[in-house]
Amino acid sequence: MRALPWLLSAAGLAGLSAPAMAEDGEPPASPVEAPPARPAIMMNRWQEDWSVLADPALRTQPFDGLKYIPLSAADPKTFLSFGGSVRERFETNDAPGFHTIPGRADSYVISRLEAHADLRSGPVQVFVQFQSDFAPGKRIKAPVDSDRLDLEQGFVALTEPVGSGTLKLRLGRQQFAFDIQRFVSVRDGPNVRQSFDAAWADYEIGPWRLIGYYTQPVVNRDDHPFDDTSSGGNRFYGVRVERHVLGNNELSAYWSRFTNDRASFLVATGHERRDVWDVRFAGKTGRLDWDTEAMAQTGHVGPQRVHAWGMGSKAGYSFFATPLKPRLGIQIDAASGDRHREDGTLGTFNPLFPNGIYLNLAGYTGYANVLHVKPSVTVSPSSRLTLLGAVAAQWRVTTQDAVYTQPNVPVPRTSGTGRHWTGAYGQFRADWKANANIAAAIEAVHYDVGSTLRSAGASNSNYLGVELKCSW
Repeated sequence: MRALPWLLSAAGLAGLSAPAMAEDGEPPASPVEAPPARPAIMMNRWQEDWSVLADPALRTQPFDGLKYIPLSAADPKTFLSFGGSVRERFETNDAPGFHTIPGRADSYVISRLEAHADLRSGPVQVFVQFQSDFAPGKRIKAPVDSDRLDLEQGFVALTEPVGSGTLKLRLGRQQFAFDIQRFVSVRDGPNVRQSFDAAWADYEIGPWRLIGYYTQPVVNRDDHPFDDTSSGGNRFYGVRVERHVLGNNELSAYWSRFTNDRASFLVATGHERRDVWDVRFAGKTGRLDWDTEAMAQTGHVGPQRVHAWGMGSKAGYSFFATPLKPRLGIQIDAASGDRHREDGTLGTFNPLFPNGIYLNLAGYTGYANVLHVKPSVTVSPSSRLTLLGAVAAQWRVTTQDAVYTQPNVPVPRTSGTGRHWTGAYGQFRADWKANANIAAAIEAVHYDVGSTLRSAGASNSNYLGVELKCSW
């Protein structure tokens, strides 16, 4: 399979501050405006703006004629852009589910191919993206592994000034994520990304951003091409507010309703109606950076009331002036489990739409009934290469609930037995960016199971993933 060049993303003009007076009272020479830059890589291709290629001097790469096709001689912002990407990852896992479920050690390739077209005309954007995902050689396939050909995104967007702010509307199949994708993500770790059939509106004014959304998560199928559909019994909708505080630090909060007509937990099944209350504060000052989020969940699953909670925190201290620019990091995550089977209350946290890579790619750690502590060291031998090493320890919040793997799959024979201690793992990851078009990564994880998992028939587990991304 021929690789397509790697993703590039939204462009901007380099801003210059207003001229100051020179010491002798004469104004300085007029500043020279920096030339526009080519777009850089972004998670969502629809956020890219290739109108900067209206300047012929920036058309320096192969096939730039397809990245920017002008449709109006009078308006350079009216154009059509094409693009695509491919991601190939080899994975080997010697103990899926810690060997507690049917299945053997497996080695396979997951392959993701995407192609899109982006039409812009004044305030209107029409974006269409197709996907073709395969997992050749994988013995047991999940819905997130393969989708031979389908519509990944297809929506119409409108951006208009309203009052002193800007209103943005999107309607159709789309992808979005909140914050660093702990609980609402595009699910970029697995092969098939998470899409939503959604109506989205946000209004940005000054430091504020107000958002409303109504979505049906897309159900991925692989029976025949173009068979993905909206999940009629699964909805996610709500309102969100964001604000920059204390400089450029980020403060946000949202309420959402999550529904699932076929929910299944260890102690409850039936219609799930879960209210989600979330707050997050993230930012940096000097060498210190942090990202902390807390979520409470109420509602019911069948006749059982829901009282659950989850939290996550990442913080780091960077030594910018030191060789290799090391960053010392600490990650702490926790989520509730169900403490009493017969009390009519479900305490198991629902991680909603998590991004597995937030913890690690191996999938050994689920975001339910867990306390996860992971110190790490990140170094940058060059501007293109980043290396991360980490060691993590895990416990259960309650022994009355199970140990969970990604996203919230209970490990058999672990509920109501054993100790809080779950196990520990070591993680190594290397990310290399060859250029603006090509990136590669290697991740290795070794999980050492504790006595509770070992008593359930589990064994130590090893994962290795080798990935190449190319986009244009």
